[in-house]
Amino acid sequence: MCGIFGYVSSNRKQVTGNPLRSRSEASKKLKNAAQIVFEGLKRLEYRGYDSWGIAVKVDSPHFAKASRGKQSGKSELKVEKHVGAISELKHHSSLTRPELIESETLRVERRSRRITPASLLALGHTRWATHGGVTEVNAHPHLDCNGEIAVVHNGIVENFQTIKEELVKKGHKFVSQTDTEVIGHLIEENLKKSKFVDSFRFAFKRLTGLNAVLAMYADSGELIAAKTGSPLVIGVGNEENFVASDTTGIIKHTKRVVFLDDGQMVILEKDLKLIDIYDGKVIRPEIITLKWKFEDVEKGNFSHFFLKEIYEQPHVLRNIANSNGQIQKMASLVENAFGTFFVACGSASYAALAGTYLFSRLAKKHVNFAIGSEFNYLEDYIGKGSLVIPISQSGESVDVIQPVIRAKEKGAKVAAIVNVLGSTLYRLADHKLLLASGPEKAVVATKSLTAMVAVLILITYCLIKKQKEGRLLLLRAAEDVKSVLEERYASKIKKVAKKLKNKEHVFIIGRGLSYATALEATLKLKEASYIHAEGFAGGELKHGVIALIEKGTPCIVFAPNDETYDEIISNAAEIKARGGYIIGIGPKNNEIFDDFLETGDLSEATMISQIVVAQMLAYYIAIEKGINPDMPRNLAKSVTVK
Repeated sequence: MCGIFGYVSSNRKQVTGNPLRSRSEASKKLKNAAQIVFEGLKRLEYRGYDSWGIAVKVDSPHFAKASRGKQSGKSELKVEKHVGAISELKHHSSLTRPELIESETLRVERRSRRITPASLLALGHTRWATHGGVTEVNAHPHLDCNGEIAVVHNGIVENFQTIKEELVKKGHKFVSQTDTEVIGHLIEENLKKSKFVDSFRFAFKRLTGLNAVLAMYADSGELIAAKTGSPLVIGVGNEENFVASDTTGIIKHTKRVVFLDDGQMVILEKDLKLIDIYDGKVIRPEIITLKWKFEDVEKGNFSHFFLKEIYEQPHVLRNIANSNGQIQKMASLVENAFGTFFVACGSASYAALAGTYLFSRLAKKHVNFAIGSEFNYLEDYIGKGSLVIPISQSGESVDVIQPVIRAKEKGAKVAAIVNVLGSTLYRLADHKLLLASGPEKAVVATKSLTAMVAVLILITYCLIKKQKEGRLLLLRAAEDVKSVLEERYASKIKKVAKKLKNKEHVFIIGRGLSYATALEATLKLKEASYIHAEGFAGGELKHGVIALIEKGTPCIVFAPNDETYDEIISNAAEIKARGGYIIGIGPKNNEIFDDFLETGDLSEATMISQIVVAQMLAYYIAIEKGINPDMPRNLAKSVTVK
């Protein structure tokens, strides 16, 4: 759930020349590993965190000693930690201030007329607290007793108490409440008998649970990473290498990446060395070239990533409409499967729910569905011939990955719908359909969700041999979404947002496909604006929910122009009769509605436009309440712990 970032440069060439003439030029050429890591962590902020820290290896006494023990060798680790967001820092990090680099440059120039890099090796971390409170002491990186080993970690070391008890008996001193700290001390203990690479490997093998670990050793200058469950990606540069929790962190520096598989560790040197953790054998790395651009992970002229990604949806829909091979392949797999099963979490689960309606209504196909965390209680009927379709933005959610692994063990085929090339889910799947909606940095899903719905619509149209009609429908949806995003329309949404900003509760109803729409809209309001929202099928009103309706209670009604229209209007009338405030979203206005936000009449794709309206509404409520919609409290982009 947190962000890991590491950097190592193998370019140790020194710049020489007249110190007075070359000072500015030389300063620009210096590689400051801490600054690179600091900026990498900022690009990983969207993953969610409550504290952060950086450790850097320096070879100069200009920097203060960071260890808690004796000094050894010429290299030192300097660590800086903070509670809160990186953007909340009131001053520059002492590790990354340009004036420190400049003063170090001058100091070295005056001494030897040579310029040495400020740093060549650093790692950092954005932490989401699990073990121990949100404090600077508990923030990563964590050090060993001598301050020579720095460790950052995602996941949970399930057996950390046993390991800690053993290490305390051997004299190790712990300062934090975290499970992570045991890793550095365990490596330190192993160093008494082995070199750093083997010490790291033996330590990692002791850990139980789903973990990703990055560690560096000041004495040797080595940077090593390993994983079992939690994601890690390696960026391959020119005489420099990077490691991060995902590609968003490193795409500024390189598009050449290696995705670590479970049970693998990598030594980041001039050339990557990939090793099997369990048998120690060297593995040939598979280098993949990313197609994303750095501009895709920048906000540009938008105030928030959330808003930028909302506005990218027409482009995403057009791309999907013009795609071909993988959509048709997925349709063929469904056609020939002996039982098809969707598994997904969060917003993706509502796309999957919509898929069950689409497959039933159009293709006359029955599809089973379960959210990821419940799938293992329903998987007994999975077997050879079954087709499991996991749907995920990140491809790293553990609640989806674990059911997929079990389904494969039972003989099922896995056909993943995922947005991230090289993600764990992507690599696990027998067949993959990339959403290709581009990187999504806001925690709240927007373009990835509409891409999922669009893909499912197109698969369904392929099943009924109407691919052309499906593509044209998505192109119409793209144009309708574009009109929803125009300022004249956005101003209407802003007015409704002002009315809702102080409301404690909002009810959202729909029927059929719009039931899935209602659930997704509910999640958007919860995540972005912290309003308690409850979404449900319109027919469930009379089964208890209507007891909560009183004068002024807001209710959003999704009313597409389909077979559900008359019944959902009747449900809205029941709420209106009890004093409810009704907001209608759909192609047709109705006297029942107190406010109406119009969308195009787009058959099954009407839900796409309706979802975009809900996204905009959630965004503007968040802005009205002074909430950062990119990083809602307590949430992370991908959930990689149980």
